[in-house]
Amino acid sequence: MKIAVASDDQVHIASHFGQTRGFLIYAVENGKVNEKAYIENRFTGHARGQHQGHDHDAGLHHQHSHRRILEALDECEVVISRGMGRRLLDDFSAVGKNIYITPAEMADDAISQYLKGALEHDPDKSCEH
Repeated sequence: MKIAVASDDQVHIASHFGQTRGFLIYAVENGKVNEKAYIENRFTGHARGQHQGHDHDAGLHHQHSHRRILEALDECEVVISRGMGRRLLDDFSAVGKNIYITPAEMADDAISQYLKGALEHDPDKSCEH
């Protein structure tokens, strides 16, 4: 199983998933972390300098695409962040990802808590943008 954790510095959990600089990817087998890697966030609009992260078509129907980030984290079953937009949370859920919006600050601690079944999840920390 793979777990993605939004992180700006490879240590702390980022406070907003879409604005994070990258993702720690933990490979877990038999309840233990076997591998940990970091990939830069080149997938979300915020990370690519599109501060709204939305596509607008001459003021018409508002569209929002998370295709790139969904594809980038396709192998991850679990996604952890300290905050996330509601639409992205819904999109991850729709493709079967287990999402944790947590007050935990340290990535390694959150992974340990998750593996013990004790990671706190607060879906109200998602935002409506």
